[in-house]
Amino acid sequence: MIRLVPAPLHRAALRKAHALRKVWWRLRQPLLLGCRVLAFDSEGRVLLIRHSYGSGRWMLPGGGIARGEDPLAAATRELAEETGCALDAPRLFAVVDEPLYGTVNRVYLVTGTARGVLRPDGREVIEAAFLAPAELPANIAPMIGREIAGWITAAKAGRPAP
Repeated sequence: MIRLVPAPLHRAALRKAHALRKVWWRLRQPLLLGCRVLAFDSEGRVLLIRHSYGSGRWMLPGGGIARGEDPLAAATRELAEETGCALDAPRLFAVVDEPLYGTVNRVYLVTGTARGVLRPDGREVIEAAFLAPAELPANIAPMIGREIAGWITAAKAGRPAP
């Protein structure tokens, strides 16, 4: 049904919904539960995406965790929704609390190997790419930019992130 809405209109609706969501978070200050996926390809490159809403910066795929949903299941679902890829051998390697628009977002960091062809939907995600860890873009979300090197090390070592 959502595919009946033209992509430009859908992207505009996502931007409006995100703006409303930020106001709600500031007012209510709920504890948010989310996931991010540190997905690698067979060459060890990291999967990054750009959303059609928000800052427009490169970030890790991910999203909200539904009430009662397992973080690994949420990460697998979000990766498939945003990129069209499956996540092989998903593994939780860290949980971080980060400030987000006046509230706290508890983020479950999941790693694994992405399988399949990248197919961002052009609606929620406008760009997706596998990038070498040494060649990450300048236009990366600040927190991701600060933390990703440690997260990559922890994920590849199979131990919790610092």
